[in-house]
Amino acid sequence: MFAHTIPLRAPLDDFGLPRKERTAPTDGPAAPRPNTPASRQGDDMPDTFSVPFQQVLDRITPHLPPYLRKIEPTPYGRVTFEFAPFTGHEKEPAKSQSYYDDPRLNYVPESEDQTEHRIRTVARDVLDDLYQQAGKRWQDAAYVAELRRVVQGAPERWRAYEREAKALEAAYAYLRTAEAGREWPAAISRLIDAQDRTRAAAARFDKRAVDIADAQYRHLYADLGHSQALAEAGYPEAKDWHIGDGFGGYFRDGLAAKVDRLIEEQEQHLAKVSRLSGATH
Repeated sequence: MFAHTIPLRAPLDDFGLPRKERTAPTDGPAAPRPNTPASRQGDDMPDTFSVPFQQVLDRITPHLPPYLRKIEPTPYGRVTFEFAPFTGHEKEPAKSQSYYDDPRLNYVPESEDQTEHRIRTVARDVLDDLYQQAGKRWQDAAYVAELRRVVQGAPERWRAYEREAKALEAAYAYLRTAEAGREWPAAISRLIDAQDRTRAAAARFDKRAVDIADAQYRHLYADLGHSQALAEAGYPEAKDWHIGDGFGGYFRDGLAAKVDRLIEEQEQHLAKVSRLSGATH
């Protein structure tokens, strides 16, 4: 169960009625709005409201989604929405066509019918807030669901890479010892083997990272960050993974590229040591 609290555009008064603080007048009359739902609660509203919440609820009830478990006003000008958990496999929350076709929600100028203007304005904006917040919860769930689908064997491949990377680190560190000087060709050969194994392990991990990076890109605007989404998908250790960047098959700065840079640095260092020491081994 998930409860989400949002502020009303207009706070509620002591009777549970939305109201708006008085603002400075604008230049000229406000342009009439088309016969479509208002985008924000409070636009073109009168200074004082007297619309019981139950009247608003009666208007919006036919358009409430099945995943809404509770909607109620609270003190201090807020409304709470309680949603059933999303799996991420449902269709993205959206208002149905019946909402736009509902004659009881169509825009009515205040000059024509003040009461209807007030009820409809608040009702449309409550629904706007509801679907906006539901959409955010769904986006997070869809992100997590996709990560569960694409991660697959990434944890095992990352652990295999870490083992090879540690072996590479040890082989390179060994070259700084006096013992390495007595078996330099063999020590260098072991380093090359370790480099190759680390590069291969990194490339195997990248095959999974390509899909993970694509999922991260396509859910870029989800509220969940990358590490948090992976943790909710069941992979808290993924905070240490080197994913790279990618989308739609394009991929860059992956783990193999990182290993390539490391190998290049090692080889440049060894070449410099050989040149400055005059060692031929």
